[in-house]
Amino acid sequence: MQPNSLVIAIFEFVLLIFSLSVHECAHAWVASRLGDQTARLQGRITLNPMYHIDPIGTLLFPAIAIFGPLIGMGMLRGMLVGWAKPTPVISRNFQKIRRDENLVTLAGPASNLFLALIAFFALIAGAVFMPDGRRIVLYSFISAFQPIEDFTPHPLILLCALAILINVSLLIFNLLPIPPLDGSHLLRNALPYNAVQAYDRIPIWISYLLMIFLGGYIIQAFLVPAIRMVIWALAHA
Repeated sequence: MQPNSLVIAIFEFVLLIFSLSVHECAHAWVASRLGDQTARLQGRITLNPMYHIDPIGTLLFPAIAIFGPLIGMGMLRGMLVGWAKPTPVISRNFQKIRRDENLVTLAGPASNLFLALIAFFALIAGAVFMPDGRRIVLYSFISAFQPIEDFTPHPLILLCALAILINVSLLIFNLLPIPPLDGSHLLRNALPYNAVQAYDRIPIWISYLLMIFLGGYIIQAFLVPAIRMVIWALAHA
């Protein structure tokens, strides 16, 4: 085990729980703004993880994916994603049901994009204003993915790097058109009636298999170019 591996794993776990809480809070807040107070009345417009935690999706699955490789359990290596307790939404409370459902759905992934952008601009600021900032930020960022010999990453830079990694992963993951992810709601609202009936009959076990075995490949396909773009931006900041 590398000296920083446990620290990185703890950072990842805490950031993932926080990011999932922001994601669900965004769903609840937009639903409230559009006329459905169901989630607000259940106390879901909060960043307190206790109101959003799903025992399997928020705790067990991420714990296996993040801490498993440290003890030789690497079956979910790289799956820095999870899910929280679904935000309750009653669509009939919206004025324009399909439009407002889509806006509530998109609020979650948009919140993850927002967190990733905040972390990215924090890295750019560090590269520009810190003494020897470009080297420290760039090396610390890379250290989040692979150790660099004789270099100790800056903790705050490492935190921002992991925030980008996790929130971009959550953004991609949640936009997959696999029930019950956010992307499935967007696709369902775009399908004709007969197709919706067939789509709703997809067994949940098939959805979980697709999320675990197909989701990882799709996330990597989009995540790797995104990380390369960040590295390029930091190198030229």
